[in-house]
This record gives sequence, C-alpha cells and structure tokens, in this order.
Amino acid sequence: MTASYSDTADVLLLDIEGTTTPVDYVFGVLFPFARNHVTDFLTTHQQEIEVQTDLQWLRQEYETDLAQGISVPDWHGTEATAAVAYIHYLIAIDRKSTGLKSLQGKIWEQGYRDGTLRSQIFADVKPAFERWTTAGKRLFIFSSGSIQAQQLIFRYSEAGDLTGFLSGYFDTQTGSKREAESYRKIADAIGVAPEKILFISDVTAELKAAQAAGMQTLFSLRPGNHSSDAQGFAAIHNFDSV
Repeated sequence: MTASYSDTADVLLLDIEGTTTPVDYVFGVLFPFARNHVTDFLTTHQQEIEVQTDLQWLRQEYETDLAQGISVPDWHGTEATAAVAYIHYLIAIDRKSTGLKSLQGKIWEQGYRDGTLRSQIFADVKPAFERWTTAGKRLFIFSSGSIQAQQLIFRYSEAGDLTGFLSGYFDTQTGSKREAESYRKIADAIGVAPEKILFISDVTAELKAAQAAGMQTLFSLRPGNHSSDAQGFAAIHNFDSV
C-alpha cells in the first residue's frame, strides 16, 4: 500500500480558505455578499443580543485602532448602521476580527438558508473526508471565520452536507492562527498529542505556529491561492496523497 501523509496522524486539522475551499469563493462571493447586505441586516437584527455583542467587539476594535493612530472610517452615532463604514473597511483589508467574522457568519446564514449561497468545495474534499473517516481518523476545522460560518460552508456545499464528517470546529476565539499556543489549546481540547495531529493550510505562518506546537504540517498549494512558496514545508496540490 502506498504511504500517505496522514498515516501517522490520528487527527486532521484543516484550514478552509485555500485548503478545502477556493480563495475566489471567499473573496469573490462571501465577502461581497456580507458587504452588500450588512446595512439591511443590522437594520433588521440590531435588537438581537448576539448582534449587539458583535457590535461591542467591533467598537472595542475601533477604539483600539484610533488609540494606535490607525486611519479608519468614522463611527459616529449609536445606531447599529453607524458601524457600516468601519465594517466595510475591515472586510476590505480582510482583518481576522472576531467581531467581524461573527457578524459575517450571521449575514451569510440568511444567504445559505434562502439558497442564494452554495459553498464551493474542491472536488477531492468529500472523497478524502470519506477515506479519512473510514480509516478511523477524526477531522476538525481551524479557520479565522466564525464557527457558525465554518458550519455553514460545509452544511450548504455543492457536494452536499459534509458536517457529518467533522468532529469539531475552532475559530479565533481559541487564539490567533499564527501563534503556537492556539494549536496547543486545540490539541488539549481534542485530547490528542500534538504530534498525532496533521494540520493543513495555505499560510506558512500558520504552519510554523502549528509546527512549533509539535503538530505535523502540510502546505496547501491549490489553484488561485495567494502564495505558492511553501518555504520548506511539504506541499500538496490536493488531498489525494493525504
């Protein structure tokens, strides 16, 4: 039998953007959808506690930006829609903001539920999920998108509902994807030694952090990804060899 990269791993920890899902879908479909619908969403849902919590997180981030001298759009007024210009700014720079990612997930849920959105998944993902779970491996996701957004991507995919293959999800509330401590927390939460976890991502800074925590790593080199420089990490073009 041909050896695969996952042979010595009990758990696979996967990034989404550029790993299971095309970058173009995130930047070309999801981000514009959130930008175009945020005003209406806030107008309709501003009284909901979870939305108010997102806005509180965003306001704290806005105040921090001002304190650091960062030039950001004005946020004046107490109405929820006063945050729209700042939210547009965060989307444009793709900041890994917990408040933004949480709010985006809520906006995307509407699009998925009414059929406007259907997430794109690379063709080899579902067969790999089937192969790995049949082999007794557990699959987890670690993405900067909120856990809600992660679940939506795999529930409403063009390949069908893939959430049954996944044992859990982690987002930036666990910590930054570029810090080793985040991966140690994930290993503890899963209950598996880091060296038994294989992390796959298209961002080498994340791979370095996971490697520092003791995890196995692979660089995802998918079509359309921002970088093709694996910086010494073993690289894959799909999941067929994993």
